[in-house]
Amino acid sequence: MPIEIVCKIKFAEEDAKPKEKEAGDEQSLLGAAAPGAAPRDLATFASTSTLHGLGRACGPGTHGLRRTLWALALLTSLAAFLYQAAGLARGYLTRPHLVAMDPAAPAPVAGFPAVTLCNINRFRHSALSDADIFHLANLTGLPPKDRDGHRAAGLRYPEPDMVDILNRTGHQLADMLKSCNFSGHHCSASNFSVVYTRYGKCYTFNADPRSSLPSRAGGMGSGLEIMLDIQQEEYLPIWRETNETSFEAGIRVQIHSQEEPPYIHQLGFGVSPGFQTFVSCQEQRLTYLPQPWGNCRAESELREPELQGYSAYSVSACRLRCEKEAVLQRCHCRMVHMMAPGPPLYSLGGGPEGPCFCPTPCNLTRYGKEISMVRIPNRGSARYLARKYNRNETYIRENFLVLDVFFEALTSEAMEQRAAYGLSALLGDLGGQMGLFIGASILTLLEILDYIYEVSWDRLKRVWRRPKTPLRTSTGGISTLGLQELKEQSPCPSRGRAEGGGASSLLPNHHHPHGPPGGLFEDFAC
Repeated sequence: MPIEIVCKIKFAEEDAKPKEKEAGDEQSLLGAAAPGAAPRDLATFASTSTLHGLGRACGPGTHGLRRTLWALALLTSLAAFLYQAAGLARGYLTRPHLVAMDPAAPAPVAGFPAVTLCNINRFRHSALSDADIFHLANLTGLPPKDRDGHRAAGLRYPEPDMVDILNRTGHQLADMLKSCNFSGHHCSASNFSVVYTRYGKCYTFNADPRSSLPSRAGGMGSGLEIMLDIQQEEYLPIWRETNETSFEAGIRVQIHSQEEPPYIHQLGFGVSPGFQTFVSCQEQRLTYLPQPWGNCRAESELREPELQGYSAYSVSACRLRCEKEAVLQRCHCRMVHMMAPGPPLYSLGGGPEGPCFCPTPCNLTRYGKEISMVRIPNRGSARYLARKYNRNETYIRENFLVLDVFFEALTSEAMEQRAAYGLSALLGDLGGQMGLFIGASILTLLEILDYIYEVSWDRLKRVWRRPKTPLRTSTGGISTLGLQELKEQSPCPSRGRAEGGGASSLLPNHHHPHGPPGGLFEDFAC
């Protein structure tokens, strides 16, 4: 009687899961369908893409001359587009700008600018004491002398007070100013403020920005008209030349805004005695572009003073600060016209902050000038002026001058820097080039990026889901083998095929009662 033995084999859970084939439509070992769809191939994508020519060059079909020509045309158009796009990008990165000048409409009232004037001679000769001459020897070139008029090498004087020396020895406006009129109204020295510059004691008309004087009309007689006596008899004699020696006679004038300190030794112009000088002004409002188009300095959002001692930032204030820092660093002192010491900002000598760099503010007000002159006095007025001021006619011609500052018209010019090629223009040009050469748009680029993402993500999933060799596990006390492991460990695959004419059986071959002896055990082992 044959003995029947039943062997239960349970497959591991790893082998029971479906596994996708590499072609995208493979089934698991148990015959289950793959859960995810395969990504589109290049031919399918090309036939559905909105990029002109891509479907004819890479779509489905046989390869031939026609497809080759289409591929060549597509590559040529793409190369032409990339060349044009590179040129547009280079033009955009140069940050080009243009200057637009727009004349403003006439206004009924315009703020009159500040007018600073300085006598070219710093110190009055008659006001200098022996101690003053001793302390100012390097500036004036005068030899220091004792009280008897003899030069002595061992002279000793107290430490000087430069503010006191400048106030006491400088030209006094009350003595120089002979007449003053502003817009038909009388003015005097009390309408001027004292300011110190490289020329010593100077005076500024209309200096307060909180109470700026208005100008209600343009042309002569509507601005500031003053007559000055420069007092040449008080000019210092020249014994030797120094860096501060001046051979000129007259005054220096600067016309500027109230927020800007005078920088008269560089920005001022000269007015000569014996002439009436007409200065026709026009207000100009300048607007510059910040980075990356320009190098202007934007205003602080905190609205706080950016330079100690000045209400607003300006190039003149920055330069004065630079000079002060350089003098403090080298001489451990400062000149009177320099502001009070404060925290370092810039250094002319290239300290930790680098060389002195004063960028132009992004919003600036300046005054354009046209200067003309006529000689005074004429023959008829020379004798009158000599009697009026108790001077002779020669003195009048050598010392008197008239300065007339007025607005040409109550209009202002607005000069503004504008970006000549912005981002919107760049995108428009790129879109035109894309449409001309390859017939593409932003959505076409998104299509291509979406296809690249689809293919890349499918490749990554295949790498992450790569099957591992299952291990022999024990589940519920029943020894289980993986199907592939069982096939590999089968000791008699050839015998099974010989007997059954097919694949080897997994169950014992107990259906052959007439097999050879010992076949029962061998079949069970197989």
